[in-house]
Amino acid sequence: MEQHASNTTKQIMPTLLTAVIGGVIFTLLHIPVPWLLGPMIAVLIGTNAMKRDYVWPSSIRNAGMIIVGYTIGLSMTSTALHKMALQLPSMLFMTVLLLLLCSGIAYIVSRLSDSDYGTSLLGSIPGGLTQVIMLAEETKGINLAVVTVTQVCRLMIIIIVMPLLVSIPMFGQGGATTDASIPASTSANWAGLYPNIFIFALVSIVFALVGTKIKFPTAYLLGPIIGTSILQLSGMEGPHLPPMLIDAAQLMIGTHVGLMLKTDQLQRKLRTISLALGSGIMLVIGSVALSIILTELHPISKATSLLSMAPGGMDQMGIIAHEIHADLSIVSGYQLFRTFFIYFAVPPLFKLMYKMMNRKKVRQKS
Repeated sequence: MEQHASNTTKQIMPTLLTAVIGGVIFTLLHIPVPWLLGPMIAVLIGTNAMKRDYVWPSSIRNAGMIIVGYTIGLSMTSTALHKMALQLPSMLFMTVLLLLLCSGIAYIVSRLSDSDYGTSLLGSIPGGLTQVIMLAEETKGINLAVVTVTQVCRLMIIIIVMPLLVSIPMFGQGGATTDASIPASTSANWAGLYPNIFIFALVSIVFALVGTKIKFPTAYLLGPIIGTSILQLSGMEGPHLPPMLIDAAQLMIGTHVGLMLKTDQLQRKLRTISLALGSGIMLVIGSVALSIILTELHPISKATSLLSMAPGGMDQMGIIAHEIHADLSIVSGYQLFRTFFIYFAVPPLFKLMYKMMNRKKVRQKS
């Protein structure tokens, strides 16, 4: 047992070293969210260009998600939750618009490639990466490798492009919002963590594990959000985390994302990756357009609106929102709503649509 643990640690160390080097380089280059993007790009290059065999257990990524979930949970004050409740109709409207945009992009990709529409559609659905891949595995006739690569490419494009977009003057560096629900990590320190951090850490871990048992989407993120929110609403004040801990969480998640894309599994690599990148870029352009509509509907900053509509994971968008001081509760609210919508509404709708498409094919053949 000890030997196995020692071997695992030895395998993790090269991955960690590569990730840290990536983070340091991106910090020196003043690239936004360097400890998310740096490790991701570094291990991506190491895996695919230098053919390194990296190891990064999912438990490390899960620990990073618990930290991010706790940070998001701190923003869920009663004022923020009330503000989110008022925007529920907009959340539904914007989610449906985003999914319609994805359907259109999938149609274009299916016409340009040899993939069927079902495969292209599953590759284009935003967020819920694990759920989409599970749905692809359950559906006959779906090319799982293409779905996985398209989803991972889309996620990487979002994680790389969104920090750059929100740092340009057009989006006003997070809109400089002064919402009291946003954690001010710059004023956080290690001494301020005690003693409340022990209670919040325990509750976050318990809620994450319970969430996994009851099959919650992204349980290691959602569990801590719910647990922390409950403690906050009950009157207990959660301490803000020092920047070093936030950076560590970024590294844990960024490294995991970087290792997801392995091009060795693909046939027609160049064509598949080119189409995946193209659809990801179209999705970014579409989400920018939708974010402009959202700023017309509600008085929120352009950066908050863009991160709310970004078709990426809630954990990554939460990290970016926290870093640029966007309205974390609104960003999380829109991302969370879409995650649940994709988790509960999309699979039955997709299966129904796929059955209808198969029946149409059978009728055409006969």
